[in-house]
Amino acid sequence: MEQRALGRSGLEVPVVGMGTWKTFDVREESGEAQAHAIVERALALGASFFDSSPMYGAAERVLGGALTGSRDRVVVATKIWARSSEEAAQQVRAALGFFGGRVDLYQIHNLVSWREHLTLLERLKEEGQVRAIGATHYSPSAFGTLAEVMQSGRIAAIQVPYNPLQRDVESAILPLAADLGLGVVVMRPFGEGGLLREVPAARDLRPLKPFGVTTWPQALLKWVLSDPGCHVAIPATFNPDHVRDNAAAGRPPWFGREEREYVARLAQRPS
Repeated sequence: MEQRALGRSGLEVPVVGMGTWKTFDVREESGEAQAHAIVERALALGASFFDSSPMYGAAERVLGGALTGSRDRVVVATKIWARSSEEAAQQVRAALGFFGGRVDLYQIHNLVSWREHLTLLERLKEEGQVRAIGATHYSPSAFGTLAEVMQSGRIAAIQVPYNPLQRDVESAILPLAADLGLGVVVMRPFGEGGLLREVPAARDLRPLKPFGVTTWPQALLKWVLSDPGCHVAIPATFNPDHVRDNAAAGRPPWFGREEREYVARLAQRPS
């Protein structure tokens, strides 16, 4: 799988990683075993970037347990999602405990109390417990504030939604990230599953076969990753077998403009 430098963060990441929203929020033994199997399969395929958050219930704890013995092989991204400094400090203590005393990319989730939390994360970075700082948001209504944070010079990466039907970041956020040398983590490459409910017919995917694409999820991931300003996509899955399918999209050749336009058309009117 191709690796890309995550902007000026200092992190080298695979182009296909894994999200843990919903999929790792499990508490029963069978659910945790499934999460461990997913992580094991991801590592075997080189998908060694994992994103989590305290907003995702038990996901940080479950991911940390699944990474036992493999922590040095992966890049862990998680987030602060807190309204107070006390809550933020509790979240940090928990995350550092789950992830071996360090977080590779620590992000401010949805820009909640971002000014206060940036100061905390900068201190943790100075102490060597955080390698890079980022910020996330899912809503175009917040992209003005996100741009302000990006221009502050205090973060190295952003996490935003991007897929053929959700392209708001193209107008300003992605160009600004490129200008500033920021890493871009792409959430929702499948539109929270909405783009997978109706898939194009197999005949419609045949023109994409020379690019190594045989399935619709692969087409969607390659559509994102063919934009050189997007460094890593983080699809989530309940199924270890889907990890292999997703990972296959992380290899060149990449789509050109014509192929990306074709996939966008398929997304608008699946057959």
